[in-house]
Amino acid sequence: MSQVVTSPSEDDLLFRLLRQLDLAPEASQRATAQALGVSLGTLNAHLRAATEAGHIRVASRSGPDRRQRFTYELTTKGAATKARLTDQFLTRKLAEYDALHAELTGSGSGLLQIKKRTPLMQSNLAPIPELYVSYDSAQKLKHEAGALPSWDLTQRQVCDLELLMNGGFYPLKGFMTEADYDGVVSDMRTADGALWPIPVTLDVSEKFAEGIEPGQDIALRDAEGVILAILSVTDKWVPNKDVEAEKVFGANDLAHPAVNYLHNTAGNVYLGGPVTGIQQPVHYDFKARRDTPNELRAYFRKMGWRKIVAFQTRNPLHRAHQELTFRAAREAQANLLIHPTVGMTKPGDVDHFTRVRCYEAVLDKYPAATTHLSLLGLAMRMGGPREALWHAIIRKNHGLTHFIVGRDHAGPGKNSQGKDFYGPYDAQELVKTHAAEVGIEVVPFKQMVYVQEKAQYFPVDEVPEGSTVLDISGTELRRRLREGLEIPDWFSFPEVVQELRRTSPPRAKQGFTVFFTGLSGSGKSTIANALMVKLMEMGGRPTTLLDGDVVRKHLSSELGFSKEHRDINIRRIGYVASEITKNGGIAICAPIAPYTATRRAVREMVEAFGAFVEVHVATSLEECERRDRKGLYKLAREGKIKEFTGISDPYEEPQTPELKVETENVDVDNCAHQVILKLESMGLIKA
Repeated sequence: MSQVVTSPSEDDLLFRLLRQLDLAPEASQRATAQALGVSLGTLNAHLRAATEAGHIRVASRSGPDRRQRFTYELTTKGAATKARLTDQFLTRKLAEYDALHAELTGSGSGLLQIKKRTPLMQSNLAPIPELYVSYDSAQKLKHEAGALPSWDLTQRQVCDLELLMNGGFYPLKGFMTEADYDGVVSDMRTADGALWPIPVTLDVSEKFAEGIEPGQDIALRDAEGVILAILSVTDKWVPNKDVEAEKVFGANDLAHPAVNYLHNTAGNVYLGGPVTGIQQPVHYDFKARRDTPNELRAYFRKMGWRKIVAFQTRNPLHRAHQELTFRAAREAQANLLIHPTVGMTKPGDVDHFTRVRCYEAVLDKYPAATTHLSLLGLAMRMGGPREALWHAIIRKNHGLTHFIVGRDHAGPGKNSQGKDFYGPYDAQELVKTHAAEVGIEVVPFKQMVYVQEKAQYFPVDEVPEGSTVLDISGTELRRRLREGLEIPDWFSFPEVVQELRRTSPPRAKQGFTVFFTGLSGSGKSTIANALMVKLMEMGGRPTTLLDGDVVRKHLSSELGFSKEHRDINIRRIGYVASEITKNGGIAICAPIAPYTATRRAVREMVEAFGAFVEVHVATSLEECERRDRKGLYKLAREGKIKEFTGISDPYEEPQTPELKVETENVDVDNCAHQVILKLESMGLIKA
């Protein structure tokens, strides 16, 4: 497709025309011409050209005044063009200013951009461009969106869209095109050269993608069906996810949460194109703590803050964090913004509701005049060095001048070989390399540890020789919470510990899920029933059995036995089990669950609220066939039952279940007792 190249003056006039029509769509042509400073004839020519280009729509209007027979509405394409031309206009004007400043003073103004970044952004106090249209235009687009194909956004996509629209992901103007995606994956650069380390893409299902072609608009809606934006699709492609995993996250390893999401949750087709923002997502929680980039910039202007250091966290604040932030603020001679992530984080993390209550509980430990708490709705990828650089760019967009990068920043933990995905200070090195281009100063920190003799915290490389060093890891903290053990005052604040104990009671009082998996006829249901009786005999917590056949009858009666339908069935079981677990009950599940990825998805659902105990009932196929009372294996061997697990469809055995149970020549009571002993050893039930 050929692209029409316009001169700056033509671009300026188109920009001013679209802006004026957006501001006053019902004004007369004469009033519009006067506002633009052009003749009626020139205005009419440009109105026709803009209409033919698809930027505006002309509608008739009724009324006694025949001079106002028409109203002009910006189309989605027009709104996107207006946003693009706004940036171009500001860039040209600031360049003109810089040239004039140099001519008159002999030196540059200091406002020119670094590479592709808009000059406006060199100041952390200036407003940042957003992708939202005016209120009137938003109302019209909402009405028009009823006729558009709709995509219901996932939780991660809602987070990404919000930061696109409010400028947190500046300079992105929408979900990445294929060229931008390829550049970011391979070189951390968009197609126009802008530094950007993490792909921001709209992944959709193959079924939805079938009906979408470049040139179409689609409505982007939240889970409740509320329209948030319109995407003007320019690109549709099938990505190479293996390459994306290797390049972006450093390993194609499912132990990495982002890689697992990429392969097992994300859609297989990517859509890209500019976004026209209609309204921000609705948040009912902690509204006063949620700030857009421009709201934070306005706050900094109001407070007179010129240097602000950001502290990124996805964990509750303990005393080591307080000492680190105090030192960072002193080192940078800056004010402090505590800027925790409250979008998606690592599976198993403390939920953001608990974390924010912890932040608020200790906020008075900080100087009120130089500290601010604001929540960032970012969906983290746990991408280590690349993610740290991404965080720095996002904080620059929010008006920050300094950024704390700690040990193993945004690290996801161990890989499938038990080694760390990233080096402890790889993130610091990458961010330091690009800090000048981003326009933010890095405040690097080593791990903070408590020195007993000094009764204070030190960076690990500044500990006096011969000192006694105390530290509690995240794993050890969770163990102490789980077992109801003491958490010392030197480690955390009493207010934080109290809040954590509210949501993380001792393990023997928490809900949990026992998830049996195995071939048909392996004995899962029989053992599960015996286990349920034993747990009910003990008492203390409500116990629910989610047997495969029972679930099929009451929860998934409309489903067949295709791979897709079996996945849906298992995910439904997982969801119900997670709700039971969340509310302090015991869920016992006994489906076949043949696929590793689906079992992992269920584990993640449950582990957000409690323990997940996978029990592999490892009965051999031969023994299962011998026990086959219903004759299902025989029918499968004869080809009368399609996609039967173990015969015509694979069973992917768990590699690291919490417990493996052999049932051949072992009675049911003994098998159930093995599970009881495992639950006791894990602290889930008392001996």
